[in-house]
Amino acid sequence: MIGWIIGFVDGEGCFSISIFKNRTARIGLQVMPEFVITQGEKSLKALEEIKQFFGCGKIYINRRYDNHHENLYRYCVRSIKDLKEKIIPFFEINHLRTAKIKDFNKFQQVIEMMSKNDHLNLKGVERIRNLLKS
Repeated sequence: MIGWIIGFVDGEGCFSISIFKNRTARIGLQVMPEFVITQGEKSLKALEEIKQFFGCGKIYINRRYDNHHENLYRYCVRSIKDLKEKIIPFFEINHLRTAKIKDFNKFQQVIEMMSKNDHLNLKGVERIRNLLKS
């Protein structure tokens, strides 16, 4: 199961950090980390198995209205606690094998910064931005 998950994430997974304007945030910016795996409707069962394995996250449907006849599903983990306690430790022990390891390493550093509330001040958000650019 572990090797299967590693391969799945290497191929179809994403460790993303978004920074966007949010008027309700104290500093006007919000940092949103997200671990995502996307699959077509025919492979929904695989996402359900991964969700069960990690014991966290949600599966969302992305309805398609183009010439594809299959909706997309996204397994997402956004909770800092779950990312820090479940997702990151798994990938620290079970290493990715593609260039995605670089994305994971940056993701891991940003989650650590967010655990220290660095994302709640402009200087911290700028450090996060610079890390993501490097």
